Parts: sequence; structure tokens; C-alpha cells
Amino acid sequence: MIAYDKKMLDNEALIDEADTLYKGGFISKDQKKFIEKELPDLKSQSNILVRIGFFLLGSLLYSSICGMITLFGINLEDIYLQIGGYIFAMVGFAGAEVLAKQNYRNHGLDDAFILGALSCLGVAVAITTEGYETVIAFFVAIGAFFMFVRYLHLLSMLVFCISVTAFLFFGMFEFGDFGKAILPFAAMIFAGVFYFLTKKIMKNLTESYYYNGLLLANGFCLVLFYFSCNYLVVRELSGELLGTDVKPGTDIPFAYFFYAFTFIIPVVYLLQALKTKDRIMLWLSFLAVAFSIYTIRFYYAVLPIEVALTLGGVVLFAIAYFSIKKLKEKESGLTFKPDRINHSDNFLSAEALVVASTFGMKPEVKTVSPMEFGDGGFSGGGSQGSF
Repeated sequence: MIAYDKKMLDNEALIDEADTLYKGGFISKDQKKFIEKELPDLKSQSNILVRIGFFLLGSLLYSSICGMITLFGINLEDIYLQIGGYIFAMVGFAGAEVLAKQNYRNHGLDDAFILGALSCLGVAVAITTEGYETVIAFFVAIGAFFMFVRYLHLLSMLVFCISVTAFLFFGMFEFGDFGKAILPFAAMIFAGVFYFLTKKIMKNLTESYYYNGLLLANGFCLVLFYFSCNYLVVRELSGELLGTDVKPGTDIPFAYFFYAFTFIIPVVYLLQALKTKDRIMLWLSFLAVAFSIYTIRFYYAVLPIEVALTLGGVVLFAIAYFSIKKLKEKESGLTFKPDRINHSDNFLSAEALVVASTFGMKPEVKTVSPMEFGDGGFSGGGSQGSF
């Protein structure tokens, strides 16, 4: 199903590992170049600015092809309006396939055709169904999932997650006020189920090529789970969807549950992240704590903003200071010391030896001796009778 040669995908992973070892000081620049030379890989672009530039260039190429097709089909008028979006989507799919055969991946050009195809597919379905959101989200989700499975495109996985969430939301709207009322709980259950599902798939994954995409989906589930029952989100959506008017002295239904959820979930994220050493969940827990504080302050301004910011800064400084004091001497687990992969000299010689023996490289060795030779007066003797 994957469009790329799996050997080249493996080579790309090895080159990424070599780059990590080089940045950590485990191998030299020459060794890194030797590895890159010996392992042919896909045409990718790690520089985000250059990748954006190629994306703009690919978008121009894509729009030029679609414009040329429009010149021939414009005379069909209404018929072309109905099928034009599908034709443009097919152009995007075909362009993505051609670029994949030429080993372009995460380059910018392929991004333009993949995202362009998904956009055109959504527009085409919207024209056909006269803006039926549920059907649009369904077909875009299918297209995005195909793009991820076929081309290992991370942005397509993000589009898939957003589309599936939109499909859930618009599907709940079909049930009227009842569906809108239980939407937070449906979204919470949906996010929780898919979080553990992606976790299980990642654990039993046989092909590592899909790991990053599943990791992205897993993080998206964490974000959706928190926002699904966050008090601010639920209260504002209740006003937008149900027309609920919260008067002074009143509150939304199940308010205490949403209050508790808003503050308990960030703590659960934090404790679980520390227990499992999950860095993504750790950062999300920090952001969730900050948003929870913002949620309460949005409705209840207990202190003036300048006082609240000052006190918050003092609390954060105290937490950071005592955490550093506590963790700075720890060698394992949760520690304040830098990653060994980035700042370590302990295993430098061992790692270089492994790489050298693997690729047949012979590093230059210069021997320094405390004794001086070469002044001998006898043939080959090397000494003059004194040290």
C-alpha cells in the first residue's frame, strides 16, 4: 500500500539517526557525510522555510494544471461545475502518485498536491450535496486516511483527525437539541476510545513507518478529550448551539462536573506523563493547566490582571526553582540534566567505534609518546646510550 520503496524509508530512518548522533557529538561530520553518501534516501526537505517555498511552487503548478483543464471544460457550464472539483481532486491524487514514484516525500511539492486534492475533494462533495457537512467530513476523512496510508503524510493524518471530529459533531447535530446537549459527553467518550485504540496499535505496530502518524493522532485525542468537557468550551457552545442564556445566579447543567473536569484532567495528564515519561503528554498537561486557569479567570476575575500575573510568575518561579534543586543531581528517570544524546562525552569513543566498525571506517589515530626517539648512533638502535 505504501507508495515508497521500503528500503529507502529504512535508509531515511538510518540517516535521521546518524544526524541525531552527529548533533550529540557521537560521530564526526565526515562520518555523517559518509553515511548519507552510502545510503540513498528519499527527496525530502527538513528546512521548514524551504519546504514552504516548494509548497507555494507546487501550488502554482497545481493551479496551472487545473486552470488549463478549465479552459477546455468551461463550455460545459453546469455539468463542468458539478464534476470540475472531482477532476481537480483526481489531478491532485495523480500528481501525488507521480511525485511519490520520483521519491518526493515531505518535500513541499508533494504537500501541495496532497492537500490540494483533499481540498478539491471537499469542495466537490460540498457542491454535489449542497453543503451537507456530515457527508463532506466523511469523504474528506476517507481521502485523508488514504493519503496517510499511501504516502505517510503527517498533515493528512491531522486532516483525518479534524474531519472525523467534524463528522462526529455534525452527526450529533442530526439528533437536534438532544444530540447537541450530549455532544460534550459523546466527544469525551470518542476521544478516550480512540486514544487507547491508537495506543494499542502503536504498541503492536509491525511497520514503524506509521508510528509518527499514530503518535500525532494520539496527541490529538488528548487535546480533544480535554476540550470536550472544558467548562469554558461547554458553556460557550451551549450558548451558540442551544441558545442557553446563563443569567446571574444560575449556571449550565452539570456545571460542577465540568468544573471538576477542567481542573482534574490537567493533573491526571501531568501525573501520567511523569509516570510514563511521556513528553508530549507532559507539555499538553502544562498547556491544559494554563487554559484551566484562563477558563476560571474568564468568568471570575478575583484579582486585577497585573496582580494575578505577578503572583502567577512568583508561583511558577518557585516551582521551577525547587524542581531544579530536587532533580539536578538525579541521573535517571525524571531529571534536570540534559539528554545524553545531545550532551554526552561518556560514550563518544564507544559510539564512534561502533559506527566505524559497521561502515568499515578507519579513524585517524595519532600516538603521543613521552619518550623521544631518533637520535641513535647505531644502525636501528634508536639511542645513544642514555635516556
